[in-house]
Amino acid sequence: MNAKKIVLGVGGSIACFKAAELASRLVQDGFDLSVVMTAHAAEFVTPLTFQTLSKNPVTTGIFDEKESWHPGHIELADSADLLLIAPATANIIAKLACGIADDALTSIALATPAPVLVAPAMNGKMWLHPATQENTAKLKSRGVRFIGPAEGLLACGYEGVGRLWDVAGIAAEARAILANA
Repeated sequence: MNAKKIVLGVGGSIACFKAAELASRLVQDGFDLSVVMTAHAAEFVTPLTFQTLSKNPVTTGIFDEKESWHPGHIELADSADLLLIAPATANIIAKLACGIADDALTSIALATPAPVLVAPAMNGKMWLHPATQENTAKLKSRGVRFIGPAEGLLACGYEGVGRLWDVAGIAAEARAILANA
């Protein structure tokens, strides 16, 4: 039996260092993991970190595919059993809500028939902004699932909602979605 395929989208939030722990946990749980990083995420954590943890090449751009005529981002979209975006920034959520596909991650999100799980992480004011709340509601109405954000001390120094959900909780939700798929 083949392992279930998770495509982990990593957005450019300081919380992306926790995505490395999430990647490690998902691989240890037996999932076939491919990581797609935004350019902003690569400013926080290197693709090499995720390549080592996932044991797969990391996609950082829509034009990464050089060895085949197959568009790699479409191949990932087609092969995914779950698209998990953690951390998801306000920018990513807005792009997904509007159908903008201007990088590898948002292109995969627009093309995949797989379930999508989003774990937001951002400043609390950004999370609570009406635009982010409207975009989240729009995505939920389309069947996108959300986990978090959690409350606590944020990297910006504020206390409130906006922290990435606990890594163990995100992994458990991913397992639950795939068990019911």
